[in-house]
Amino acid sequence: MTNDELSQILEMNGEERYDYFLGRVGEEREIWILVNTENRFLKIESEDGAFAHLPVWPGAAFAAEYAKAAGDLSPKSISLPDFFKKWVPGLTRDGLEVGVFPGRDDTLWITEPEELKRDLQDEMSSF
Repeated sequence: MTNDELSQILEMNGEERYDYFLGRVGEEREIWILVNTENRFLKIESEDGAFAHLPVWPGAAFAAEYAKAAGDLSPKSISLPDFFKKWVPGLTRDGLEVGVFPGRDDTLWITEPEELKRDLQDEMSSF
């Protein structure tokens, strides 16, 4: 992917990025997160601590672009079966939402893990 393509996609609004995410993940069958050097995943909490989410990306290049500002984070792939089987129940149990594909405009599509799973399953049924 060229830098121009990356920039174009990152400039999309939150809803457009969500749709792009569903299509790309449905095709590639993997989700990308960021982890630190201790292999702990990035979790973003609201200032008051009342809300937390796991940011996810449709590809390593997008996650790496986001991580540029924070030195010790690197992209990590999660297979879709693992995400459905392990991550969705774990995120739900821990009360974490999913922040789908953060972009440059600071908008974010926040969804419940089960809702994202359903949307991805619907997307995959069209392949």
